[in-house]
Amino acid sequence: MKRLVLSAAATALLLSPLACDLGKTGNQILAENVMVGTLFSTPDVNVSAAAMAGYDAGTLPDGGIPEGERITIPGQTAAFVFFGSRSSEQGTPQPLANATVRLEPQNGSPLSLENKGAGTYGQTSDFLGDGGIKYQSGATYRFVATQGGSSYVGVVEEAPALERIARLHPPEGFVSHTANQGLSLQRPAVAGNQVRTLGFVTVVPLGTNGEKGEPTYTNAPKEPLDFLEIVLSPVEWQKETIVIPGSAFPKPGSNYLVVFQTVKTGGPESENLFVGSALLVGTADLGMVHTK
Repeated sequence: MKRLVLSAAATALLLSPLACDLGKTGNQILAENVMVGTLFSTPDVNVSAAAMAGYDAGTLPDGGIPEGERITIPGQTAAFVFFGSRSSEQGTPQPLANATVRLEPQNGSPLSLENKGAGTYGQTSDFLGDGGIKYQSGATYRFVATQGGSSYVGVVEEAPALERIARLHPPEGFVSHTANQGLSLQRPAVAGNQVRTLGFVTVVPLGTNGEKGEPTYTNAPKEPLDFLEIVLSPVEWQKETIVIPGSAFPKPGSNYLVVFQTVKTGGPESENLFVGSALLVGTADLGMVHTK
């Protein structure tokens, strides 16, 4: 892990603009405190009751899914932060559990994140109602941890807009697919010389009433240290074509929600936060797959 952290610092330095503040960057390379922060949003998704029941025939009317046949799967916005110190001889960042952590959205009120223990802090829209987390594409988000009178700040600028995956939106309102076969998704072309944003895919089984089960597949990082690796090698999540393995759709006659998350990365803003800190913000496109 120590090698990973040092490599992250070297990579971040190489990617920094030539006109950057070298003094600030030097301080960030030597900084002991490290942060991993994420803000991920999924919108509400409407599916037809007929699709949930497994009827493959027919297409949706021009007006979309009729109100009486519509099942709405609620969206969710979740903020998460891991805050730790890399001063340990073990090499692995050690959690700092006594900090105060908040999310500061552009043109919005700061949101305090609940201390979950072991250096993790978070909150989801499930518990916040109308006054909770609201995702805005194009906005700037700051992740702020305060401890011992010092503030440690990471930032993501220009939060990405939703990236629509055409294959997830056929006229029928769902993708008819053979169980245990892989599914390929094609991302939209990138304009000009722009760098493609990261893309995470998660597949979740759906019950007959739209209730979500445990994911059958994801290529998203699961642990804070996994997110740090994105600083080193983001290419794996920037591919134009994404192949979901057949094991993500194990049962015939079943429904699965495919979530494609478009993600923008950021980094430390304050000098006292390690240059390899990973901050990610994104929103998602969703589609339903019915297996046969």
